[in-house]
Amino acid sequence: MPTEQVCRHLAYLGPPRDLATLLLAPSHSLLRQSYAPADMRGGGTINADGFGAGWYPDGAVTPIRYRRAIPLWTDATFAALATEVRSGAVLAAVRSATVGMPIADTACAPFGTGRWLFSHNGRVAGWPDSMATLARGLPITDLLTLEASTDSALLWALVRSRLAAGESPGCAVGTVAAQVLGCAPASRLNLLITDGTVIAATTVDHALTVRAGNGAVLVCSEPTDPSPDWEPVPDRHLLTATRFTVDVVPIPLTAGVTTPTEEP
Repeated sequence: MPTEQVCRHLAYLGPPRDLATLLLAPSHSLLRQSYAPADMRGGGTINADGFGAGWYPDGAVTPIRYRRAIPLWTDATFAALATEVRSGAVLAAVRSATVGMPIADTACAPFGTGRWLFSHNGRVAGWPDSMATLARGLPITDLLTLEASTDSALLWALVRSRLAAGESPGCAVGTVAAQVLGCAPASRLNLLITDGTVIAATTVDHALTVRAGNGAVLVCSEPTDPSPDWEPVPDRHLLTATRFTVDVVPIPLTAGVTTPTEEP
């Protein structure tokens, strides 16, 4: 039976690489993390409730998504596809579903709209009651068109609303994390987003690590190999990265936290 939604995810920016090299081949790849994760907080043991990958074809602004509600290790089609698809920008995730939430393709990250891809590791405490106030601030159409009835899908709607208002990806995920902590302090909120040129990620009571150099950056829940170049991201911090820069700052847990205004 599913326990807390803890999941694992990864984002990459850099020279084009095939998906197998990024997601399947490393000694502690996302594939291995789906059945033998090193850090599963909240009681889970494996991430077998689905997976997804999003990538940007060469020169494309809008990503392609592949999502299945089956364990990553069982999907021979994706394994074959992954050896042929190359991209310089990728976001992928494996899922461990929270009790009471659906196991469906549409409940698997990455979520996305337009040029954006989004993932969430963790859970919103007290779901769904704890999110009622924040949800009321969203346009009704956003709530009616959620991809799934999950906390992650609602988090994506909150982030997407801020992106649409012109906020930077770092500001959007950092502010949403702070808002949710204000409503549900025991939540685990590792949020991850990319538009193919920048990565933004939060850490709230869950692991995140980054490796950068040679014009590439890889942001992962867990290091995918034993390289000493991995740097852990401290808890309750916001990471913003491009191919050539990495910036890590504390999440502003109180400053500037406002609820989105519902559109007329």
